[in-house]
Amino acid sequence: MASKLLRAVVLGPPGSGKGTVCQRIAHSFGLQHLSSGHVLRQSIAARSEVGVLAKQYLEQGLLVPDHVITRLMMTELEKKQTEHWLLDGFPRTLVQAEALDRICELDLVISLNIPFETLKDRLSARWIHPTSGRVYNMEFNPPLVHGIDDITGEPLIQQEDDKPDAVAARLRKYKDAAKPVIDLYKTRGVLHSFSGTETNKIWPYVYTLLSNKIPPICTEEAN
Repeated sequence: MASKLLRAVVLGPPGSGKGTVCQRIAHSFGLQHLSSGHVLRQSIAARSEVGVLAKQYLEQGLLVPDHVITRLMMTELEKKQTEHWLLDGFPRTLVQAEALDRICELDLVISLNIPFETLKDRLSARWIHPTSGRVYNMEFNPPLVHGIDDITGEPLIQQEDDKPDAVAARLRKYKDAAKPVIDLYKTRGVLHSFSGTETNKIWPYVYTLLSNKIPPICTEEAN
């Protein structure tokens, strides 16, 4: 049914449920899910040349710059040339989007629009297992034991930028960087926006959209 490889991206602010939506798409449609955060952590752990470079920025409390993230993701995408893939957390900026343009043409861009208050509440309740990047939410996805990772038993942390005071600035920064990216994909006719406060209510619409592009390998009910 799908005559060509599907190249898709999910865009959304921190706390939008982007990771959950991506995992469900990967599970239902067999797309390779490439999260920029996961790729970055793997590269740092492997002490690759670009991982070492990225770590230097993070240790100084700086954002990893566009050219480093782009190089990291391009290297990863080169390995996936024969697979359907889905990007999560990349491209975040227009510079990153333009770099992606040079290697492929996107078929589908999903943008998650979640109200500011919902994002603020979700992020403030979010705790992370730092080694794996596993995310818990104290309200709707709490760990089995408070403050402890389900799999490793190691302590969870709340990132500084998930603390209430930092959330508003973080969301503003995302909006400023994402607007030109969203506008770019909108003009190309590949952008599909979904609004709501609950991932479970948005998901059926995302599933239907993907089903028109690629045959599911797993039914919606299984999610």
